[in-house]
Order: sequence, then C-alpha cells, then structure tokens
Amino acid sequence: MTAPIETTGAAAEAQPEAVLKGVESKRIEGRSLGQIAWLRFRRDKVAVAGAIVVILLVAVAAFSRPLQALLGLDPNNPDQSLIDPNTTLPKGDFGGMSADHPLGVDPKFGRDLLARILEGSWVSLIVAFGATLLSVAIGTVLGVVAGFYRGRVDAFISRMMDVFLAFPLLLFAIAISASLQGGAFGMEGLPLHISVLIFVIGFFNWPYMGRIVRAQTLSLREREFVDAARGMGARGPFILFRELLPNLVGPVIVYSTLLIPSNILFEAALSFLGVGIQPPQASWGGMLNQAVKYYEVDPQYMIVPGLAIFVTVLAFNLLGDGLRDALDPRSR
Repeated sequence: MTAPIETTGAAAEAQPEAVLKGVESKRIEGRSLGQIAWLRFRRDKVAVAGAIVVILLVAVAAFSRPLQALLGLDPNNPDQSLIDPNTTLPKGDFGGMSADHPLGVDPKFGRDLLARILEGSWVSLIVAFGATLLSVAIGTVLGVVAGFYRGRVDAFISRMMDVFLAFPLLLFAIAISASLQGGAFGMEGLPLHISVLIFVIGFFNWPYMGRIVRAQTLSLREREFVDAARGMGARGPFILFRELLPNLVGPVIVYSTLLIPSNILFEAALSFLGVGIQPPQASWGGMLNQAVKYYEVDPQYMIVPGLAIFVTVLAFNLLGDGLRDALDPRSR
C-alpha cells in the first residue's frame, strides 16, 4: 500500500504558476462594440466588395470633372464625324466603341458616353445623398420624439406619417418638379433642378425613417439606462439627445445606406420622365430617356447608363445588408 504523497507549501504555491506558464505572454484585451461590428463586417466578403465599389463610385463622382479633363473628355461636345448622316447612328459596331471612345458615343450628336456617365455620376449621388440626409434628419427627430413622449404627440406624428405615406409621391413629384422648371427661389438651371429633386425626394420619404426610429425608441425608452437617467433627475431633452439618439446611430446608418439606392432610382425615374435633370446636363435617367427611341438599333446607348444605375444600386444594397448584419447580429 502506497503512502500518500504530501505536498509542501512551496510546491502548492508553485502549481498555479505552472498552470499559467506561457499564458502571461498573451495579453487579453476587451473589444469595443465598434471593433466587434468591424470584425463581423470584415468577414462578410460580399459586403466588403460592395463597400469597395461604393468608395470607388463616390471617388469617381467627386473627381469626375478632373477625370474628364485628364482624359480629354467633354460630355457636351458633339462630334458629327462619328455619326452616320443617313441613320443618325454612331459609325462602327457596338455604338461606336473605339480606343478614343471606350463606351461608344450617343446617336445623333456623337457625344462620348464615358464622359456623360462620369458627368451624370455626381448629379445622381448629390441628389441621393442630399435627399437621404433630409429624410434622416426629419425622420430621426420626429420618430424619436414620437416614441419617447407617446400619447398625443405620438398620435399626431403617427397620423402625419400616414398622411405622407398616402400621397401619390411620383405624381406629386412630377407636378412640383414640372412647375418649378423655369426658375424659383432666386435659382435657375441645374442648381434649381438639383435642389427641387433633393427637397421632393427627401421631404416625402422621411416617414419610412420616422417609423423605424419610433419603433427603436419605444424599445429603448424602457431600458435600465433611461430609468437611471430619470432617477438622477434628467429631463426629456437630455434623455432624448444624450441617451436615446446615440443608441439609434446603428439603425439610422443601416437604413440610410438602404435609402440611398432607392433615392438614386427615384432621381433616375424623374429624369427619365423629363421632370428631373434637364438636358444638355448629363444624367443617367435622362440618358435612358433619350435611348428609348434607339434601343432596337443601338442597344449600347441604353445598356451603358442602365449598367451604371444597376451597379451603383447593387453596391449600396450589399453595403447596407452587410452593415445591418454587423451592427445587429440578431438580424441574421
């Protein structure tokens, strides 16, 4: 029978050090919510690809004029030598594609399509971003006020949302845009057209953002940190702007990235109908409008702006889906 092995005090004290041997070199650090969201987003390869395309599109739109000057392009410079006088169609195959005009030229005028796509990019993105900012500002403020104060305030704002959502938005936008084409508010031409589009699209789309923010606020107002702020004597405005709004940043960012592509499509639709950006200023919707009469004999003229809209909208949607999954993993 073996005698039990007795451990001395020194050996007993050495055991924890032996267990933790090698671990002391690895430092364990906590991660913030932003770091966790970034790690989730980085794992989504499709969303990362969408983000890269969005960054490239924004860069191209921001530097469209310098790019045109660098490449020697002019979106409004006609070249009749590239047009067949008998058919008014571009000479050559695929809409006149060549080394000097990689995307071809437009019928009747012979203007370079690459230059017009670059010129139309900043118009579409300015309208989309401006309208989104307006919708987010109005919808966030009214949504958080409705969700926090409840009662009559909530009922009034909710009914106002219902009224705006019941508007035939496209018809109303056409009427407003058409009536302000000549000049208004001391503006005319392209600045007026862009301002009208931003107002019409942004002002009548805020209820979508307002409903999302209101629903999130109804959930947040019952959380412990809001009760703690009330217990410390904080009043309504302080709780709204210091406690609730910072916790609504995630949903607002996600929905904003999903709202931008819908605004791009709305601007393209209004320009296609002839009440948006007016020629000779290039716009993707306007190019599609001009391509309707040529799509059977020159499909290239419709494919190029159509692909520009498709790629832009798809990239923003992929980015929005990735941000939603990263900021709210429960949505998976």
